[in-house]
Amino acid sequence: MKVLQTAERETSRTYSVAFQGEIGAYSQSSVYAFFGKDRVKRVIPLPTFSQVFNSLFSAQGEKGSDFAVVPIENSLAGSVGETLDLLLTRDVRIIGEVSIPIEHVLAIHEDTSIDQIRSVISHPQAIAQCKMYLDSKDWQQVAVYDTAGAAKMIRDGNLKDTAAIASEVAAEIYGLKVVERCIEDDHSNRTRFIVIEAKKTEKSVTGEDLRRSDEEKESNDNNYKTSVLFLTAHKPGSLVGALSAFSTRGINLTKIESRPMKSRPWEYYFFVDFEGREEDINCKDALEELRSKTIEIKILGSYKRRI
Repeated sequence: MKVLQTAERETSRTYSVAFQGEIGAYSQSSVYAFFGKDRVKRVIPLPTFSQVFNSLFSAQGEKGSDFAVVPIENSLAGSVGETLDLLLTRDVRIIGEVSIPIEHVLAIHEDTSIDQIRSVISHPQAIAQCKMYLDSKDWQQVAVYDTAGAAKMIRDGNLKDTAAIASEVAAEIYGLKVVERCIEDDHSNRTRFIVIEAKKTEKSVTGEDLRRSDEEKESNDNNYKTSVLFLTAHKPGSLVGALSAFSTRGINLTKIESRPMKSRPWEYYFFVDFEGREEDINCKDALEELRSKTIEIKILGSYKRRI
């Protein structure tokens, strides 16, 4: 009964959630997809990923947030390197994930036409996701900080020779005219977002976990994944040896990514997602072995798998 009462109190709470971009960004849609609109008291759009991470450590106010939602990988364009780098350097934990479809439109100023367009602006990932469409056009491709931000720039700058790649929602918000829909190369295009919080806070209970008792969680360990970062010695066989901690125990890896170490040319750290929870005996043993075979390890969190 006590567990259920605690869960009921948690579900009645509302949160401030930060994301990168402008109002109307895909990241804002991911916030609502994870939390539900009724549980978000305030969204905090911020220009950069670094500011989004910083918001978790700010005093509650204009830029202080309870949680942040950031993209970590796209099904077409791959991983978001800046997110991985910030996970390494900031003291945060991952408490959830969500995947949303990405459906791009070409939006232009309401007082222009497509034959007047000379350039197109959007987030670099969005431009990459629409490569085939854009290669058929003789337009200059300009990367900006956000898809919704691109739409806002056209409205605010009264740009009549520039198109934006954005969501249809963003085009509507900023009063643009949609001239092409579904311009992404692959219509199965999706982006996976992670939900993070500062480690200085007590571990949160969020998302689907709020509706599940401890007994149910114990019987559904395979519905969880854990994320870790680690650095191995710069010598042959180090990575294979580290990963054997998982393979010998039959633990499935769902993602592995290498990222260059800053100030250490040609050395890399590794980001790994694997099935299971940090507290599971099998996973706990694997992490202990991994710790003994690496120079550094950072456990980012265990959370409900939603992909």
